[in-house]
Amino acid sequence: MTYAERAKQIFQEEIVELQRLQESIDHSFDEVVEVLYACKGKVVIMGIGKTGIIGHKMAASFASTGTSSIFVNVAEAMHGDLGMINAEDVVILVSNSGSTNEILNAIDPVHRIGCTIVALTGNLQSPLAQRSDYALSVHVDKEACPLGLAPTTSTTATLLMGDALLVCLMEKRKFQAEDFSVYHPGGALGRKLLGRVKNFMSVDVPRVQVDTAFRDLVCEMSDKHLGMTMVYEGDKCVGIITDGDVRRAIQRYEDVKITAQQIMTPSYKVITQDALLTDALAVMDTYNITTLAVTANEGSTEIIGIISIHHIIDFK
Repeated sequence: MTYAERAKQIFQEEIVELQRLQESIDHSFDEVVEVLYACKGKVVIMGIGKTGIIGHKMAASFASTGTSSIFVNVAEAMHGDLGMINAEDVVILVSNSGSTNEILNAIDPVHRIGCTIVALTGNLQSPLAQRSDYALSVHVDKEACPLGLAPTTSTTATLLMGDALLVCLMEKRKFQAEDFSVYHPGGALGRKLLGRVKNFMSVDVPRVQVDTAFRDLVCEMSDKHLGMTMVYEGDKCVGIITDGDVRRAIQRYEDVKITAQQIMTPSYKVITQDALLTDALAVMDTYNITTLAVTANEGSTEIIGIISIHHIIDFK
């Protein structure tokens, strides 16, 4: 067996365990999401060793997506770092076995502070699970490690459970890309979102006349790759046609010998070239659209560009 073949085998072993974990998720997950969402303080993730590393990642991801969060090493917590925690916090204690001494020693002090405790553990019968207010299972039957000793599948399962909590909280908070930019001003996406519309818009504006035939307007939209076209009457812009308008036209008209004027939407949203991309995203989100016409300044009617959601968020 080659190393590549062995790697595929390891992937498959972990996938099988993760699928089993997926099937075991129940209403307890709903309860934990609600508890974390309602937290008036911060989410404090505590762990040690390999699960502590996963806890670091969870805390960092939570904090960057609208859930105030910190990681506290559970050993350091017993030597003064408990001072970082207050009664309004929710504490997530992470331990695969649920019986690690350092983790168990933290339970009573955290409860005395007044915190709600959520256990993330591979053993729901463990002391940690039994002494916590809520418990989520990250149980796997076996590790990918051939000796069954090195945390492999179990840490993957814990990481994935953390990601599931993260995404559910993002959706519950209606966390948007413009919010992301606030917490990531130094990242590539953050810098992009803090940029100006004029630096990212397309100046090759798709345009057709009101009497343009259906086939020709579809060709214009396809050639410009923006999923829309502006509609003009002479030199005046009088409407917009989007991919959605085209699909509805095909459903509505048996004979597609129609013109742009028959299927266009007379009103369209605009933004100025000096607006922030976060402003453009906010307009798109409000009106559930993916493109905006761009004007030189407030009050101008001349369309000088098009800004698309794909210009703003490009993860490639």
